[in-house]
Amino acid sequence: MKRIIIQILLIAAAAYIGYKIWDSIQTPITFDKERKARYDEVVERLKDIRDAQVAFEDVHGYYSGDWDSLINFVKYDSIPKIRKIGMLTDSMMEAGLNEKTAMLKGLIIRDTIRVNVLNEVFDENYPIDDLKYIPNSGGEVFWLRQTIITTGSGIKVPVFEARAHNNFILAELKEDYEQEIINLNERNRKNGRYPGLRVGSIEEPTNNAGNWE
Repeated sequence: MKRIIIQILLIAAAAYIGYKIWDSIQTPITFDKERKARYDEVVERLKDIRDAQVAFEDVHGYYSGDWDSLINFVKYDSIPKIRKIGMLTDSMMEAGLNEKTAMLKGLIIRDTIRVNVLNEVFDENYPIDDLKYIPNSGGEVFWLRQTIITTGSGIKVPVFEARAHNNFILAELKEDYEQEIINLNERNRKNGRYPGLRVGSIEEPTNNAGNWE
């Protein structure tokens, strides 16, 4: 009986050790898959924020530093767009016409109209009020700032930055992967990288690049 009990305990111990080895291999793989899925959603939202900011800057000459002004701009403001009706044909060119002279004759139309930002940059069904929220974070809002940077040559450059920390992006994973999130943040800090996702920078001109690009 004693031998049987020992054998059972050894089998249980072997099974436990085997599980721990499997878990130590599988957990990082599963976490990375879950992390990537949430990163992908946040990246898409940051791209949309960038598109809205570019439209805002085209109109105002600077970027928005708060969500109310940016979202209201997209919802209610307009931007210029070139309306093109007709095109320069071979017969027009054979007659010595270019685009300017064809316009003067009324053969083609090129003029500037105003179009709604929401419809032009996104579409009328886009949930613009959700633009500020970090996906899967439980309602956390992206950090958003803007400023003007003076370059070494004295040129003033408007810049903005929008970002989300990993603790918000991966909030749904904290219960099962808390240590993995801590490790991820620590690796980013050691490598001098922001522990999360961001687009643009208020410290230096980056051409509105995202840190995932």
